[in-house]
Amino acid sequence: MAREMQKNSMFIEHGPQAFESDIRKNLDDDGRSKRTGTWVTASAHIITAVIGSGVLSLAWAIAQLGWVAGPAVLMAFSFITFFTSTLLADCYRAPDPITGKRNYTYMDVVRAYLGGRKVQLCGLAQYGNLIGVTIGYTITASISMVAVKRSNCFHKHGHHVKCQTSNYPFMIIFAGIQILLSQIPNFHKLSWLSILAAIMSFAYSSIGLGLSVAKVVGGGSHVRTSLTGVTVGVDVTGSEKVWKTFQAIGDIAFAYAYSTVLIEIQASDYSAYQEEKDVKEKEDTLKSSPAENKTMKRASFVGVSTTTMFYVLCGCVGYAAFGNNAPGNFLTGFGFYEPFWLVDLANVCIAIHLIGAYQVFCQPIYGFVEKWCNKKWPDSKFITSEHGIDIPCCGVYYVNSFRLVWRTAYVIVTAVIAMIFPFFNDFLGLLGAASFYPLTVYFPIEMYIAQSKLPKYSFTWTWLKILSWACLVVSIVAAAGSIQGLAQDVKKYKPFKNPQ
Repeated sequence: MAREMQKNSMFIEHGPQAFESDIRKNLDDDGRSKRTGTWVTASAHIITAVIGSGVLSLAWAIAQLGWVAGPAVLMAFSFITFFTSTLLADCYRAPDPITGKRNYTYMDVVRAYLGGRKVQLCGLAQYGNLIGVTIGYTITASISMVAVKRSNCFHKHGHHVKCQTSNYPFMIIFAGIQILLSQIPNFHKLSWLSILAAIMSFAYSSIGLGLSVAKVVGGGSHVRTSLTGVTVGVDVTGSEKVWKTFQAIGDIAFAYAYSTVLIEIQASDYSAYQEEKDVKEKEDTLKSSPAENKTMKRASFVGVSTTTMFYVLCGCVGYAAFGNNAPGNFLTGFGFYEPFWLVDLANVCIAIHLIGAYQVFCQPIYGFVEKWCNKKWPDSKFITSEHGIDIPCCGVYYVNSFRLVWRTAYVIVTAVIAMIFPFFNDFLGLLGAASFYPLTVYFPIEMYIAQSKLPKYSFTWTWLKILSWACLVVSIVAAAGSIQGLAQDVKKYKPFKNPQ
């Protein structure tokens, strides 16, 4: 009996410690709820962010640049994006990349390493780009939805029929879906959506690639391709060749840009380091666990290499299929009419992918505004209070009144802007050119230099600066091409005619 009472007393004595230990196991080293993502889910977020419907316009970009410059530019931007993303992954913690304090947003990282007005410049570039992307995705998703309806019309009535369909109802449908999904609190809860969106991106890219291969193998009408792309005097004028080359470079640069959300993905989703650390402690081994920055680099490598493979295949095979007359998007621009059901499936996959991609790009905006409002009005119950709702089969879901109102309003405003400015999607090229240099190149390089304390004019410092300046020139050139293209769109714009 005494022995049994002793066991009970020991249990009572160590109970609080065990309880605290259980709590610590459910928290990361920053006191936040343990992140349940891994390099797999991080890779899915990256693929979702990088591979957009723009992959289907790469045939047009290759057509402007030709067989030599086209693939070379694709590979160059692939290398630059991966390289700078590894620098950015090292800056997630400051000052030390392994044991330093976590930074939860891109602006926090810039503030920790650079400070000053560069923080405001970073915020302007990042959030301006994110807002533009969400508006552009609303337009692009509606175009894909319309393409399904038009494809069925062409199949039924023939390819000569115009089959005009309004984009606006589909924009409203897309916005309604986003209002529901926007109530998901953060990236941590979005892993399933990103994985689904990544699968969809593979699906429509593979369908587009397969249709292009079938067109090349089937022969039919002869297509013209060349080492230098579209021919001056035959396909375009001299000035058009220059502007379209600039636009193509800008499109490819923007297609690779995902640095705007990389820190947010790493901060909200990644916990493999802590999970593996717990396992190692239990096994009581001396082998050290991989740090977060190393595993995030692995996720970036998987994401960028997968993206590059599809970009090169879709761009080059698409150019081989359509030649110098490659359409801007050979699924929504009807480079293919048959088999109509396969074209429909591809466009449905595009729409589903953009539903997920919209969330990946708008979550940092939501987080920034909500964090600022919490600091500004910490005593406001409207902003801070959570209301639990018991959902059958799903458990308790907590609703925040401010989150509900603010996120709904954001989705509605972006949908209205998309309806008012149908050429806004072309404006994304300008936003991409403006944000590519500061967010993908300049800040990662400058923060790496500050973190590593590289001596001025040393070999590494010099070639990093050369890379930075070269990318600045590319961004200026791409911006010039986008402005010229936007000016042409404005001239052609008829406000009361439905855009296609």
